[in-house]
Amino acid sequence: MKDYDIYIDGKWVKSASDRRFETRNPYNGEVLATFPQGTREDVQRAIDCAEKAFPAWRKTPAPKRGEILLRAAQIMRARKQELGEMVTKEMGKVIAEGKGDVQEAIDFLEYISGEGRRLLGETTPSELPNKFCMTVRQPIGVVGCITPWNFPTAIPIWKIGAALIAGNTIVFKPASLTPLCVAVLVEILEEAGLPPGVLNFVTGGGGTVGMEIVENPRVKAISFTGGVPAGREIYMTAAQHLKPVEVELGGKNPVIVMDDANLDLALEGVLFGAFGTAGQRCTATSRLILHENIYNAMMDRLIARTETFTVGNPLDPQISMGPVADQNQLESIMNYIQIGKQEANLVYGGQQLTGGEYDRGCFIQPTIFETSHGTRISKEEIFGPVLSVIKVGSYEEAIEVANDIEYGLSSAIYTRDVNLAFRAVDDLETGITYINAPTIGAEVHLPFGGVKNTGNGGREAGTTAIDEFTEIKTVFVDYSNRLQKAQIVDEL
Repeated sequence: MKDYDIYIDGKWVKSASDRRFETRNPYNGEVLATFPQGTREDVQRAIDCAEKAFPAWRKTPAPKRGEILLRAAQIMRARKQELGEMVTKEMGKVIAEGKGDVQEAIDFLEYISGEGRRLLGETTPSELPNKFCMTVRQPIGVVGCITPWNFPTAIPIWKIGAALIAGNTIVFKPASLTPLCVAVLVEILEEAGLPPGVLNFVTGGGGTVGMEIVENPRVKAISFTGGVPAGREIYMTAAQHLKPVEVELGGKNPVIVMDDANLDLALEGVLFGAFGTAGQRCTATSRLILHENIYNAMMDRLIARTETFTVGNPLDPQISMGPVADQNQLESIMNYIQIGKQEANLVYGGQQLTGGEYDRGCFIQPTIFETSHGTRISKEEIFGPVLSVIKVGSYEEAIEVANDIEYGLSSAIYTRDVNLAFRAVDDLETGITYINAPTIGAEVHLPFGGVKNTGNGGREAGTTAIDEFTEIKTVFVDYSNRLQKAQIVDEL
């Protein structure tokens, strides 16, 4: 176990607070590290250093910034097994997914480092002679990044990589459930050559550390991933300062299986989408919408396979699902399961697992309900291994059910009908749609995000990753050697 401090101006320094908290392994309760309960004063110190570091970092050529990010990716690649085990120990996802979390971070750093040789603007013809028009991207300044616990390396790197390549400096607050993963990322970026003050790391509660980042006028933009209530509060608070905010929030993602689908393929996708990461993904498959013609056949397959699902030590490669993140998460999920038992038909699972190794951690059976559209479990985000199955009679009804929800992150349809597939791309109200694959996230070179209450319309990763971290400046160069007045011309 290691006792960490906060990271400011390239050094690990003491917090203004003597209070500390532990990060624990949700499998067995082992204490992995301790961190300070940071204060507003700590955040203000971090902002001081980020402001001081900004001019030099901004002037560092973007390709040179990219070289640092690429070195960080290389370090992570060399340490992938170790880092993947750390993700699994701190967050609880099975080891294959822990290493996948790290690989996604590596992939994004490799991708975004190349953006240092693009950072593309536009050129366009002028309406006047002897005049040149273009746009350039400029960094915003000090930005605040606040991340969740379910992807404790990938999501922080999405934000850190995009913000840094654009020339910003950062004040970063990790989720209090998984600060160790982010602390190690900070160490890796320091090893890769990131200058002091460019990235600052303060742990602590959202009401103190998080809100000081949001409220402080010297932090010029906010990037937040988390729950809808916190996202709404951050959005409204930052608006008082006219501060740009990008929020990535919840999901209640549907998989539609039509009567012409490959049911075996759909089954594999649903199992991974619903129970991977113990359902603790914003892209998790929460709703399975089945055409009535294949409903019984698909349910038989689903229940039979779920019965073989193994739950236990996530470091064991034979285990299908690990624990949920902590006791609070367990209690929240079990509360929804109790609601489901009252309003729907429980067909599998529904129990907290106890006895033996289960008594040391936070374990829930993978759970399946048959329900009608409109129940709480079919419309509210549960963020756990709970799948609601809904029967429909047609494609049109499936789309209506899929869209009648406050969220719009990821969606999927299984069908062999190319016409239906392309109709679904147009009809599904989500930021991501998969054809014949589950509701997982995007590849790192493609934009990630959603519509409705999933977020405010921005996108992370891909070609849009730098949008939230740059300002667009429009430039006009008039080389006519005379005054030209756009839109004011002599009548002929």
